Amino acid sequence: MMKPLYVPKENSFLEKLFPWIGSLVLLPVMIYFTFNIGNFLFIDYINLLIHEGGHGVFKVFGGFIYTLGGTLMQILIPSMFIVFYFVKKTKFGAQAFLVWLGQNLFNISVYAADARAQKLPLLGGNKVYHDWTYILNELGLIEYDQLVGNIFVLLGLAAFVVALIVPFLIKNEKPVELNLNI
Repeated sequence: MMKPLYVPKENSFLEKLFPWIGSLVLLPVMIYFTFNIGNFLFIDYINLLIHEGGHGVFKVFGGFIYTLGGTLMQILIPSMFIVFYFVKKTKFGAQAFLVWLGQNLFNISVYAADARAQKLPLLGGNKVYHDWTYILNELGLIEYDQLVGNIFVLLGLAAFVVALIVPFLIKNEKPVELNLNI
């Protein structure tokens, strides 16, 4: 039987602090992402790959869902991991993927808010159409592109807040085990 990597002593300061380490580590990352909304960050290369893959996955469902598929995939991929880590009661995993979801929502906010202006460069250049221009036109909401973008920012911030309070939401985390037997 393997021993846990770290088990704090009862009623110690570390015992009370230990569940919050993920929040403390991820807070600067969340602040960085928040102050860089609209800037293309390294993680956005991964998000872009997932977004484009989403179009392919949802292509069979017709034009509207195909177009929405990129955004859906940006939300679904981190969300699947969030659910997995909540079920497994793994705080840091849930927190990390909530942060990724929040950053994806910021990324989506920029794209949605650009629906009328269409100033963002698109993969494929002039041969492709702007997803959010199409989506909002189909819904009759094109004049609300800025509002839709702001809603995605608020959802991203909400994901960050949830990430910070995960220690309240997940109790009795299983200790991390490290296998040093090689």
